[in-house]
Amino acid sequence: MSHPHPHSPCVSDHRDGAASALGIAALAACSLAAFSLAAFSLAGCKGGSDPYQPGTDLPANDGAAVRFLTATTFGATEPSIARLEHLGYATWVQEQLDQPPTLYRPPLEQRAASGISLSNNDRQELFWRNAILARDQLRQRLALALSEIFVVSDVDSSLNSDYLVVLEYYDTLLRDGFGSYRQLLEDVTLSPAMGKYLGLLGNKKADPVRHTRPDENYAREVMQLFSIGLVQLNQDGTPQLDGLGNTIPTYTQDDIQGLAAAFTGWHWHGATTQSQVASYLPMTAVEAWHSTDSKVILDNTVFPAGGTATAELAAVLDHLANHANTGPFLGRQLIQRLVTSNPSLAYVARIAAVWANDGTGARGNLGAVVRAILLDDEAMHGAENAPATFGKLKEPLLRQAQIWRAFGGHPKVDQFGLYNPEQPFGEAMLRADTVFNFFRPDHEPLGELAALDLQAPEFQILNHSTITRTANQFNRCVVRWQVGNAGNAEDYSILCDFRNELAVAADANALLARLDRILLAGSMPASLQQILLAHLAQVSDPLQRVQDAIWLIVTSPQYAVQK
Repeated sequence: MSHPHPHSPCVSDHRDGAASALGIAALAACSLAAFSLAAFSLAGCKGGSDPYQPGTDLPANDGAAVRFLTATTFGATEPSIARLEHLGYATWVQEQLDQPPTLYRPPLEQRAASGISLSNNDRQELFWRNAILARDQLRQRLALALSEIFVVSDVDSSLNSDYLVVLEYYDTLLRDGFGSYRQLLEDVTLSPAMGKYLGLLGNKKADPVRHTRPDENYAREVMQLFSIGLVQLNQDGTPQLDGLGNTIPTYTQDDIQGLAAAFTGWHWHGATTQSQVASYLPMTAVEAWHSTDSKVILDNTVFPAGGTATAELAAVLDHLANHANTGPFLGRQLIQRLVTSNPSLAYVARIAAVWANDGTGARGNLGAVVRAILLDDEAMHGAENAPATFGKLKEPLLRQAQIWRAFGGHPKVDQFGLYNPEQPFGEAMLRADTVFNFFRPDHEPLGELAALDLQAPEFQILNHSTITRTANQFNRCVVRWQVGNAGNAEDYSILCDFRNELAVAADANALLARLDRILLAGSMPASLQQILLAHLAQVSDPLQRVQDAIWLIVTSPQYAVQK
């Protein structure tokens, strides 16, 4: 259901019960409450003119706006709906591409400077703070996606207490997310977090006396996971086949050994011996550790003897960045993370074409790739044109963040304190069990989806335990902890604000219409609506009505699936 909005370039979200039954307006006032979600209010709030002019591609209704924001942010809010409906899709995306990154390491350093003893709780707290409040929502959403492709993890003992090193890695994904893939690949490679995680830090040339060889871990994973994949691909992402119908490997063990030798000679920034430890700055070359032998890498590319660590690393990364596989291999995964688990071959090919050339001749322009993914016709109309195969299971981190953004989530005191989300959800920021992430992009759940050859990556962490624990976590944030009724919530608990919903709680149809709009993008099926109406008819207390309705919606299959 659609309704008019005040298409103001500056909007602010005040949860004071003043909105109408369907939550029509993001109020026009520019002052922000302490934990306001006015993530998209820009120059207009500061007395200046809005630099972004509305386009013609406006959402057809609120449902279309919420559906788009579900794919591009950590959840729709009243200000973000109004902003999107004011600007249109393309201009909204451009505004997000222009947003500077909200970083993690600087505030953590500030906490340390103030005398606070740091722990991994601080890192997870910053994740929720930025997911809920940051202006650069698309950049934050993309960084999460990139962190699930270019994986490092504090589950590894070498990183568990290196808070600044780990957060600087995530900041690298934030800074580089809309830039050049080639630069991202270099920054990931030289990150000390990646160096510690996959063995590149301190990796030395072969020593025939000690019978040691270079560590091959990063050489393998940079090809298998971060660039070209295991088999040669067509530009639509399908495997190339030889004359016997077999797939063609992209690399061999010899290639791994060649890359491992080319990658020798990197250590902590400014360190000259293995015992010296510096900071989170990019690793620097220690030429004495680098193999100067000749090497053969991918596609029979020969590095002559005498090469330096810096030159050979650059040459390897250039080769990977320019490989024909990289666009379709990574482009398809970004589609899966943002839009749909089973993109059509034509969709993948269109994104691979943008990867190869952004229109200006540049290759691997990630900002252009993300824009193309989000504005592609299949992304915009796939739910209508291919309802049986389009969409994806929302990973639990996104489902939780969407609830908090929809209902003004803010901490009871000052900490966004869901510190160990892997316990209810099976995943947490930079906390995967292996370099293969929490779930694989090609995962096909047993049963009907596998029989139909449909991939559903997020189902890999869906089991009896995570289903139950996720429902219990949603119960805590919806039923137990909210403004005015926090009960025994700890000071670090995140509270929801249901005052707008309480204002319409007496009218079950109005309440469900409001919740349908913000949580389900207006797609609530009649069957679910009837179940909810029947339940609400038996509940007289306004707060319980609101809590029950929200909790039943956010634990439903309809909420779990992004269409």
